[in-house]
Amino acid sequence: MKISTVKLAATADSSQAVKLALANRNLLTGRERKFDPGSVIVSKTNVAGLIAYANTAFQEISGYREYELLGAPHSIVRHPDMPRCIFKLLWDTIKSGDEVFAYVNNRAKNGDHYWVFAHVTPSVNRDGEILGFHSNRRVPSKEAIEKIIPLYQSLAEIEKREKTAAAAAATGLTALELHVKKTGMTYGEFIFSL
Repeated sequence: MKISTVKLAATADSSQAVKLALANRNLLTGRERKFDPGSVIVSKTNVAGLIAYANTAFQEISGYREYELLGAPHSIVRHPDMPRCIFKLLWDTIKSGDEVFAYVNNRAKNGDHYWVFAHVTPSVNRDGEILGFHSNRRVPSKEAIEKIIPLYQSLAEIEKREKTAAAAAATGLTALELHVKKTGMTYGEFIFSL
């Protein structure tokens, strides 16, 4: 599948928000934010992962205003405790033209965190060219999060042994694949079994 090279320029406001997010990326309050189980957090990005659309639910839960999100990388809400391999899996999957589901712990602007069950799909034109990505996030079950936290902690520990982010993501992904293989399920089956 061909990927479009159309880019979305970051605005001055989103650039400032990204700088602030990077400066405060390790500021964590330990407080979990909750959102309405009927809500759906929606965002759209270009192929580089720069946000082109953020619905009101996304703005409210993340604490960022629309003007701060538009043009910013989606990683603006990345929680530092998330294993890199989950994002490698996500990006590898959607760039190949497939959909992916994942449990993700995000970091709000003020350092709070919130868990989501994410469904990410490529957005394509009629020729099958990937123009960007579309993500819907819902409230995950408490039981699923209780099961995923120890796995993610284990993966993050494995990743810490590596010297580079790329090596950490690759090593973590191998560990995740081995974990899933032991269950006798595919990744998709494993995620939906939680």
